[in-house]
Amino acid sequence: MSHSCNTSTHESAFSAYSANSLGSLRLRAFDRKGRKESARCSQRRAHRPRHSSLARFLLLAICIAPLKQPVCAQTTATSTAPIQYTVTLADLSAHKVHVTINLAPGASERDLQLPVWNALYQVRDFSQYVNWVKAKNREGTALPIRLLDKSRWRVSGAANGAEIEYEILAMLPGPYGAELTPKHAFVNLAEILMYPVDARSAPVQVRFHAVPPNWKIATTLEKSPSGDFIAPNYDLLVDSPVEISAFEETDFDEGGAHYRIVVDADRGDYDLGKLVPVTKKIVAAETAWMNDRPFRTYLFLCHFPRDSGGGGGMEHAYSTAIEVNAQVLTDNPLAFADVTAHEFFHLWNVKRIRPQSLEPVDYTKENYTNALWFSEGVTNTVEDYILLRAGLLDENQFLHRLAGQIEELEDRPAHLSQSAEESSLDAWLEKYQQYWTPQRSISYYNEGDLLGVMLDLAVRDVSDDKASLREVFQWMNRNYAQMGKFFPDSDGVRQAAEAVSHTDLESFFTKYVAGTEQIVWNDIFKSVGLHLIRQPETVADLGFSATRTFGSQPVVMDVRAASDAERAGLVEGDSILEINNRVASSDFQERLGQLHPGDTIQLKIQSSGRQHTVQWKLGSREEIEFELKDVDNITPRQKARRAAWLKGEAQGEARP
Repeated sequence: MSHSCNTSTHESAFSAYSANSLGSLRLRAFDRKGRKESARCSQRRAHRPRHSSLARFLLLAICIAPLKQPVCAQTTATSTAPIQYTVTLADLSAHKVHVTINLAPGASERDLQLPVWNALYQVRDFSQYVNWVKAKNREGTALPIRLLDKSRWRVSGAANGAEIEYEILAMLPGPYGAELTPKHAFVNLAEILMYPVDARSAPVQVRFHAVPPNWKIATTLEKSPSGDFIAPNYDLLVDSPVEISAFEETDFDEGGAHYRIVVDADRGDYDLGKLVPVTKKIVAAETAWMNDRPFRTYLFLCHFPRDSGGGGGMEHAYSTAIEVNAQVLTDNPLAFADVTAHEFFHLWNVKRIRPQSLEPVDYTKENYTNALWFSEGVTNTVEDYILLRAGLLDENQFLHRLAGQIEELEDRPAHLSQSAEESSLDAWLEKYQQYWTPQRSISYYNEGDLLGVMLDLAVRDVSDDKASLREVFQWMNRNYAQMGKFFPDSDGVRQAAEAVSHTDLESFFTKYVAGTEQIVWNDIFKSVGLHLIRQPETVADLGFSATRTFGSQPVVMDVRAASDAERAGLVEGDSILEINNRVASSDFQERLGQLHPGDTIQLKIQSSGRQHTVQWKLGSREEIEFELKDVDNITPRQKARRAAWLKGEAQGEARP
């Protein structure tokens, strides 16, 4: 099959877009049998840790809007004069950043807004980090400026222009934060830069001051002859993260595009020579699978911290930011590949193939969509297909991962009460511990991953194997992304699947996407010669469950009454800092899953503001293991269909 990729026609169409990351990816973890779980699904009960997930990095998506449908339509600029920002790294040790905004002459009263959310589906109120704000005119005379609400200020007397200055703390680490330390600065600009409400679509200029002499700047922003970084508007500006440090970098060309890999980490904690071939395989496989390449250059910004309890990834239109704990990077050969494959595919799904409900972005409140099961969850589906195609994952690993996803969903009673669409809408509740209980919620990552597989197999079945999930994505790319349109949420996915399969799929979407009908797994996998086996297994009995939300330490959700964990002093709400003398990072569920009956577990915890250690000897318990196995008397037809499925390809050409 030919894999010539489109590039120029598509790239120019996306030069204006809004930029709040709206997705998330978590690293995947492997238990001792090589099984993966999505870790949104550190929702997963930790007293059933065998299939735990290394938090499946937050991959959050950013808004893209074509020129013909600009996302900035919420406001009208009073002037086309550029908004000039100066960002001063004022105090590295104290995380202090000074920002000045020069406003051109315009209205006498101007409102400035700092986004309340960015990167995560959480209202994080970045104004909490603002120490002070002041304003003056061009002659240096102070101007009145007052707070209108928690994140908006109004300056008066600005008709002849104004300069706004404020101090803000950059102390949120990770790919969805803004952090300034003596070692580096990494900034999602929406978290530190206010925008004039009446000029969000105006061109912008940014200059960085007080950068240490041995530090460099990495970003996809264009640099002007004067040395300023420029963007057509605020939305494009804040979709361009910035790394400033003495980073290491390399680059390569693949398929007509130029790629940069920038790494800020201790040199002994990673091997750049090993990261490059993995990245090359992934970008080659994904551009071929989509038969498209809507960019000429692309930037990977990577961090591998030793002390991070987090990890994740956040996608942007022409770059991605990736974080993997240094120990996880060493222990899990697929950790980097998982995040990279997921985040890179987001440049299509979410960034360009985008739900209508997420446009235009509103930086002042929650933005709701019922399509995260597709934009995030089905990105997980494609991620595994890509790793298979790239030779980074084998069939056994793939099937173990898939069985783990099924087990994860079936373990949560909420799968019979909360639909994939409802889970998408409830994403804003994820910062609350109670929301993660198995009775309350499922994960749109987890169920979306499975729905992607189910939709793929359904399209193959009804099209006589002439179409697949690949054709669904290519159809959406042609008919939405490349046409400068957004798709109508779940209905748009259904319409695309029906278009390539020439079959009515309303029943599928009613039952499994909008509804909560119990899935009969053996019916799903019959066409590819697989059936689901449930068999008992003896595992370590932890006696407690724990979960980890974005960027946080694991938190104890419940402790079973009369358990050894309770007798050792563990209580609900404790934060887990270390597990057996190692930082409890994004792979904490995997590490719990590696424990055996009779092992001693030692936890360093923080409880009511105090740190102490608890330990106990683990007992045993029986749990049900899920495995996907060949059906008896598998036919050549089933084998052929499975081979095509695992390649992510249809067996024949789709009908016109």
